Amino acid sequence: MNDDTVERIQTKIAFLERANTDLSDVVFRQQQEIRALGARIKDVAERLETAQSEERTRAPEDERPPHY
Repeated sequence: MNDDTVERIQTKIAFLERANTDLSDVVFRQQQEIRALGARIKDVAERLETAQSEERTRAPEDERPPHY
C-alpha cells in the first residue's frame, strides 16, 4: 500500500469514528426523551385512572339541564 491509500483509509476511519460518536449522542438524547415521555404518560394514566375510579356525586346545581 502506498501513502495515499493509507491516508484515505485513515481519513475514512476518522470520519466513521466521528459519525459513530454523533449517532451515539443522538441515541443517548433520544433515550432520555423516551424515558421522560414514559414518565409523563405513566403520570397521566394514573391521574386518568384516579379520576375514573372516583365516585363523584354531583350536587343538583352542578347537573346540566336535560336540554344540553
